[in-house]
Amino acid sequence: MSVHDELSSVQRCLDDLVRSVGRLEKQLGGGGLEMRRVRTDADHLRESFALLRETAAVTAAPQRRPDLVTISDTPYDPSLWVDTDDEGLGARGRHAP
Repeated sequence: MSVHDELSSVQRCLDDLVRSVGRLEKQLGGGGLEMRRVRTDADHLRESFALLRETAAVTAAPQRRPDLVTISDTPYDPSLWVDTDDEGLGARGRHAP
């Protein structure tokens, strides 16, 4: 099965669960602590699955490969570094004490 098929199957099961919890809530009454916990858990499960579905949609989308940049093998112009310090070596022309 593909990811889309699996996600659709889980969504159908969650919808069935929510409908069943709703029917059970009508039969037993929604005021009890246990029923409220079951309703809350079912709602949290739906929210978590919605987040998973969004993530799966982004992950399943084809990834665009970044454009390649060609870097030349020729040496850089040394005049670019005339006024710079060599990192960790101190300034050019200065000597350690």
